[in-house]
Amino acid sequence: MHGKIIVCAGVLVISVAPLDAFATDVKYTCANGSRLMVHFSPPNDPSGKARLVFAGSGKTYTLPLAVSADGSRYAGAGTEFWIKGRSATLTRGSSAIICQAD
Repeated sequence: MHGKIIVCAGVLVISVAPLDAFATDVKYTCANGSRLMVHFSPPNDPSGKARLVFAGSGKTYTLPLAVSADGSRYAGAGTEFWIKGRSATLTRGSSAIICQAD
């Protein structure tokens, strides 16, 4: 009995971007009851931005990444959003409020 051995070599390449390559949306609820959605640019984006969208008001702020020794800080035009873990401090003018990621 003679048989044939057939060898089939195929290569399947799947390109998958790591999860941290994508932008992230995080919902926050602040101590005064206000809610906002923050859209963070992908970590590999050299410009680094956070777009804050306030529920119900339609107000939107786009803040550039700022220097921070601790946490992630976005600041510009009198507004600052400083994140440490699941907590963030939103400062507009001289008013600051604590927000928690949902």
